[in-house]
Amino acid sequence: MKKHGADIVTDSLVNHGVDLVFGIPGAKIDRLFETLEHPQPGQRVPKLIVTRHEQNAAFMAQAFSRITGKTGVVIATSGPGVGNLVTGLMTANAESDSVLAIGGQVPRRDLYRLTHQSTNSAALFQSVTRFSSEIQDPNNISEIIANAFAAANGMKRGAAFVSLPQDVDDVEVTRPALPVVNQPRQGAAALTDLDWLAEQIKAAKLPVLLVGARGSDDDTVAALHTLLKQTPLPVVETFQGAGVISRELEAQSYFGRVGLFRNQTGDKLLKQSDLVVTVGYDAIEYEPRNWNKENDLKIVAMDVAPVQIDNNFVPTRQLVGNLAQSLTLLTEKVAGYRVPAESQGTLQELKADLKASDEPSYTPAQANLNHPLNVIKALQKHVTDDMTVSTDIGSHYIWMARHFKSYVARHFLTSNGMQTLGVGLPWAMAAAMVRPNAKSVSVSGDGGFFFSAMELETAVRLQLNTVHIVWNDNAHYDMVKFQEEMKYDGQAAGVDFGNIDIVKYAEAFGAKGLRVETPADLDAVLTEAFATEGPVVVDVPVDYSHNFELGSQLIESEG
Repeated sequence: MKKHGADIVTDSLVNHGVDLVFGIPGAKIDRLFETLEHPQPGQRVPKLIVTRHEQNAAFMAQAFSRITGKTGVVIATSGPGVGNLVTGLMTANAESDSVLAIGGQVPRRDLYRLTHQSTNSAALFQSVTRFSSEIQDPNNISEIIANAFAAANGMKRGAAFVSLPQDVDDVEVTRPALPVVNQPRQGAAALTDLDWLAEQIKAAKLPVLLVGARGSDDDTVAALHTLLKQTPLPVVETFQGAGVISRELEAQSYFGRVGLFRNQTGDKLLKQSDLVVTVGYDAIEYEPRNWNKENDLKIVAMDVAPVQIDNNFVPTRQLVGNLAQSLTLLTEKVAGYRVPAESQGTLQELKADLKASDEPSYTPAQANLNHPLNVIKALQKHVTDDMTVSTDIGSHYIWMARHFKSYVARHFLTSNGMQTLGVGLPWAMAAAMVRPNAKSVSVSGDGGFFFSAMELETAVRLQLNTVHIVWNDNAHYDMVKFQEEMKYDGQAAGVDFGNIDIVKYAEAFGAKGLRVETPADLDAVLTEAFATEGPVVVDVPVDYSHNFELGSQLIESEG
């Protein structure tokens, strides 16, 4: 079979286990799309999902990676096509999700001419990926793609970009695609360091585990559960570490999440701890200057790579290595330890504080508006552990990240590294593709929803079982609004936009649109939404009049 550059690309993707790619075609990369959609007899290619915007395609690839642990792949054409990938790759790279982007490029002869869609895309992605390169020799196609996969799946996972000039895509190639090279495996942290950490835990009065995004893979979570069943320790999750504590372990070990504003139960626990062990925590999830403001905590870092040192994050010791193996060895070494009786009272008080925080503290200002905590409670009743819940960015994300309970890691997805607006719906769509036996749920504000709402057409076309819930505060970018009001004596700027009928919008795409007219209807409307096959959008009017409280009552230094 005669092969072109595009065939070597698809062969390389197949060799690396890629079975699904997302993207939008264009003239400079059309042969690759022709190969994906019309393979030759007997030729294996990944399944192509055509989206309505390249940024959303990148979001879908990111969610695919976060959920499956494999590499998400997105393909776009040259110029504005690859330009639209930047936000998605930046988000994936910051949040340790493995994504490979392949971007079309003008023919090599036109690279430095003022031709249509000519841009130095490899340079464009240098600062927001782990790897960015352009293929200049057709015989190096598979080599460069292999190295891109390796970079995206390093100790710290992230994004990679490969620029594919049109003439390289089109040319006949005789060199076959390389076989996959297995990723190098990492062992546990140094045994002497694990022995030392075990002694530190045994000597501590109130040790706490702060578990982040890199501590939420299946193997690490299983090892963490084994440790906690034998040695009950309090755990604080970051927003992206959500779900590492199971239902079985919730009562003994779950003390909430931290990720924005220092005023949560988890923050209070960290402040009182005499030993904080971070597990797969990345500073971008919640800056150390927030949770270690006084710079007086004793910190030990367990991670797959050395941490970034800053003024408020200077670990006493770093234990670098495979987290699951390290936790397994640590389990044997701390056997028999229990948090001392003198600290049990503190933990009971914090448990009561956590429970109280889930109860509404005010009555909505208007009869048709829903309290955010009541929306979460209603949603919680309809979501099962096998469902995936993806939250967009906005005021709702703060409420959801703090109060929505998730008991399975990587089933509650948030963007807490880049806090990227518009991820909710595309992430939910990817979850529906890779977890087709469970409903996929997403939550956004009315601002963030319209960043990616055009993908409803894709969801309808693919008949995805998604429920998208819009927290509607009557046309404001409220997460910006309430923080500006706190900062500028009640004033906000640039936060208003026009109202759009969300139900009619959903119906125009062929999705089902529902609206909660009164709080009394909330549960019945959600019941209908979850019983519906195919995409559903639910408009839920919410009362954000007290959102300033989200950023108030910060834990400050004690003198």
